[in-house]
Amino acid sequence: MKFLHRLGPDPHANGQRTVACKGCPDIIALDTGDFAVIGIDITAQAQGHLPPTVGCGPDERVVWLPRATLVRAKADIPDRE
Repeated sequence: MKFLHRLGPDPHANGQRTVACKGCPDIIALDTGDFAVIGIDITAQAQGHLPPTVGCGPDERVVWLPRATLVRAKADIPDRE
């Protein structure tokens, strides 16, 4: 797996600050056509509160991604598979 590029603008553009300590959140395109998400791990807080048909396996994490991050990345996300 290879990380290709960020989707959306740099979260630190124009001197903006982010809520996390290492510059997240981010959405990154992978060479497989899939995406990776960097966000704050909220798995422990989410367990027991997820909708009935939503699950989080032992090899998965629930991450918090601010709405603005996804909205700004929308233009870089393909409309089709």
